[in-house]
Amino acid sequence: MGEDVEKRGKDMAMTDRDVDVPTRILIEGLLRTDGTVDGRTLYATADALDKTDQQVRLCIKRLVTEGKFTQEGRGRQATLRATPKALREMEPDVEFVRLAYQQDRDTVTPWDGYWHLAGFAIPESSRKARDALRTRVVYLGGALVQGGLYVSPHAWEPYIRDAARRTRRRTAPVFSHHSRSESGHARRPREDCRAVVATGPDR
Repeated sequence: MGEDVEKRGKDMAMTDRDVDVPTRILIEGLLRTDGTVDGRTLYATADALDKTDQQVRLCIKRLVTEGKFTQEGRGRQATLRATPKALREMEPDVEFVRLAYQQDRDTVTPWDGYWHLAGFAIPESSRKARDALRTRVVYLGGALVQGGLYVSPHAWEPYIRDAARRTRRRTAPVFSHHSRSESGHARRPREDCRAVVATGPDR
């Protein structure tokens, strides 16, 4: 019986080919520090994930049409270059992935104990812009404290300001940061944040 269980476990083991990685994510994931993607590496990785050359070409075409990449050369000899717009959008992703790896390897500086709050108010008449900003804030790792107020353990202020600018509204986020040590004893994040909502923000 034990042998049967072990055999079934091996049969059910997930391989790289079992994971469906969207082609767009694949391309962005291969972005190098100089903002380029090597065509040979891209096609070789796509092949390892059972993706066809046609899938890769179509995705590249869409990314170029969207203004996120430019293409130099053709096929496997090509080099994709991210545009400034794409780099701004992907910057948090790159930093978050790097942080995750550093945390896994215990090579990152321990958390300094500061909670970073970001608050904003967009009227109901601009619901689309408000929803877009909320979605972006949550994507950046923000946790809702109360209406229009979010918290993160990371220094995310530049990303929130950039997200607010993208709404094309006159929305100026308000920021504040607070150390749990200032409260005299450790609390849960939500309690810490509510304790300092009235202490006055800094921009």
